[in-house]
Amino acid sequence: MKRFALAMICGVLATSAVAAPKDCEELRKEIEIKIQANAVPSYTLEIVSKEEADKHDVAMVVGTCENGTKAIVYQKNND
Repeated sequence: MKRFALAMICGVLATSAVAAPKDCEELRKEIEIKIQANAVPSYTLEIVSKEEADKHDVAMVVGTCENGTKAIVYQKNND
């Protein structure tokens, strides 16, 4: 019975975490930190609408936010 209760609590916590919409600016900053950790010298991260993201190469879309209505597009700049 204790295992069942623990499983239920974990399920509720996981569901609420997944359901919370991610703020685009917050997600962009998280992605930017990861890119900088890989020492990429010049890049662009742009927040665009889902429709605009569909026009880009799928590999360039590095995240979605605001319940999937917007996307973050990555582009490595040539120096």
